[in-house]
Amino acid sequence: MRINRLAAATAVVATLALTATACGGGSGSSGSGDNSSPKTLTYWASNQGPSVEADKATLEPELRKFEQQTGIKVKLEVIPWSDLLNRILAATTSGQGPDVLNIGNTWSASLQATGALLPFDDATFGKIGGKDRFLPATLASAGAAGKDPAAVPLYSMAYGLYYNKKLFQAAGIQRPPATWDELVADGQKLTKDGKYGLAVEGGNGSENVHHAFTLAKQHGADFFDASGKPTFDSPAAVAAVKQYVDFIAKDKIAAAGNAEYANNQSVTDFATGKAAMLMWQAAGANLKSHGMNPDDYGVAPVPIPAGASGAQATSSMVAGINLAVFKNSKNLDGALNFVKFMTGKDEQIQLNKTYGSIPPVTDAQGDAAFATPELEALTKVLGTSAQPLPQVANESQFETLVGTAVKNLFASAAAGKPITDDSVKAELTKAQQQMPAN
Repeated sequence: MRINRLAAATAVVATLALTATACGGGSGSSGSGDNSSPKTLTYWASNQGPSVEADKATLEPELRKFEQQTGIKVKLEVIPWSDLLNRILAATTSGQGPDVLNIGNTWSASLQATGALLPFDDATFGKIGGKDRFLPATLASAGAAGKDPAAVPLYSMAYGLYYNKKLFQAAGIQRPPATWDELVADGQKLTKDGKYGLAVEGGNGSENVHHAFTLAKQHGADFFDASGKPTFDSPAAVAAVKQYVDFIAKDKIAAAGNAEYANNQSVTDFATGKAAMLMWQAAGANLKSHGMNPDDYGVAPVPIPAGASGAQATSSMVAGINLAVFKNSKNLDGALNFVKFMTGKDEQIQLNKTYGSIPPVTDAQGDAAFATPELEALTKVLGTSAQPLPQVANESQFETLVGTAVKNLFASAAAGKPITDDSVKAELTKAQQQMPAN
């Protein structure tokens, strides 16, 4: 995100506690249109595919199915990840938002704390087919512990290490790296002739914070203590972030230009053979759209430190997209009908198959579409070595601030400036100082 967007988000965050009782969506003219009729809904979808246009092409036929079944017309807007959180935060304070929206599952507790989202209590779950249809692990990332979920899972994912089989073979590398030392060594062998060992998305705040979180767990760090106080600049957190930025700064296995990548360009580089490795959530659909055959790549867990166990063997955050309803929608019944439709078995198979993600709805998982080597590898990661990001009220602010700190460090690395423990700590301290009080 750009710095001016960060300032805007921070300003919005500062007012959330004061506006919790008044926030919501579905009634404003600029955000939602006229939803006074029970026959209209507005839906904000996150960009899941290779482009906004591709998502529209995927979703609009499904929305027409819903209209044919219910008579309710859905106005769709697909929002890039670089804008989505700021748009949602603005909607919670202005009252000018959609009826239904996709949210990153890591934002659930933060957005829950605003009071803007409809809680999914037992009665509400009953209107969408029941709570037991969802995997418990996915519901754990739908809001703070001990509270009714603020959303329901829509797409589930985990990070994996994608590697180009042909490039590995040409470099004499027999298997994907299991440790970071192996990844750096392999990456350096693969970095030649204008190609790089690894592609990263250094300008993408969400990607940055996800990898920073995983590496921090591996270093034995958490970004919040037991009381919810931020600990962004602990020595272990500094070491984790430096390790990530060093892929450009020190190891030089990722191109300096990756520091500016923010819109899936790293996926494109991997698909076109410009990079031999990629750490990504369910990349298969994007790779296919770029003409890459699934037989040309393998998927393994993201590396961990040699000999790591327990939390230090974390290889992914619990990734996924949740579906939420703004509490003050003028068409709550229609909105819940839409949630029921989108989380129904048929739609879960169709949409997760298209996006290459894992259905969080149990009765959809038996479809053969989810028995691919990629999804089987990611499902194993999700079940054995993934950890949820902090379920704290200020989690979305943490993502924005730490993600931007890492982005700034990547920019410095790309400009040839030294990345030291002190420079990393300075950025993380600045991020911590901008966090609002609990």
